[in-house]
Amino acid sequence: MFNINSIGIVYNERKAPEDDFWGKVLSEIKLEKDWDMSCLDGIESFSHLEILYLFHLVPDENIQYSSRHPRNNEEFPKVGIFAQRGKNRPNKIGVTIVELINKEGNSLIVKGLDAIDGTPIIDIKPVMKEFLPKRETKQPQWASELMANYWE
Repeated sequence: MFNINSIGIVYNERKAPEDDFWGKVLSEIKLEKDWDMSCLDGIESFSHLEILYLFHLVPDENIQYSSRHPRNNEEFPKVGIFAQRGKNRPNKIGVTIVELINKEGNSLIVKGLDAIDGTPIIDIKPVMKEFLPKRETKQPQWASELMANYWE
């Protein structure tokens, strides 16, 4: 066992987990008060950040340990939880690459964070192109269909 503490909280207008339309969502990530603001020094020189957060509203009894149809859509094949990005994950950890809009004191304004208002943030990392895939990525057709409206 280990402990991970929240470093900040998400503030935005999305109050409930929804499957689509996250692309235009603006969020404020406000760091906890005990963080020295210098921990954000230099972050504005990056265009994008990788945000790790906790699916804090997922009840333990909803955790998926076996394969299922993504979004419970039987037109999609059954795949394991590690072959999809659903919120009912064993450790309830989400991760998203967002666009950094602005740094304001101990807050970051970001675009495209698919986390609801009140979500605990567990880490922030700058996106560096050297950490992105070196080769073209591939994915099954069902994943493209599932994501068709996600970032609208």
